[in-house]
Amino acid sequence: MKTAHVKGKKVKKVLLYALSTCIWCKKTRELLDELGVDYDYVYVDLAEESDEKKDKEISKWNPELSFPIVVIDDKECIIGYKPEKIREKIGL
Repeated sequence: MKTAHVKGKKVKKVLLYALSTCIWCKKTRELLDELGVDYDYVYVDLAEESDEKKDKEISKWNPELSFPIVVIDDKECIIGYKPEKIREKIGL
């Protein structure tokens, strides 16, 4: 999926899968902005790819397809709005 990029401190590779209408996704973006980290994000509900393609990409991280999903260094993910865990995994 095509992502948008937010410039910041390059501490880790961070990718946020979110929904444009989700308050917890909005809070996660606000947290990443507050931390000032470099990250990419995609609003899955606004992405142009087919639902099948989106589901396939996201389900490798979260088969339940719930949001937000924060993927760090393509190795691990955090599902849901969990500020302490996001800070810990990013290293801030």
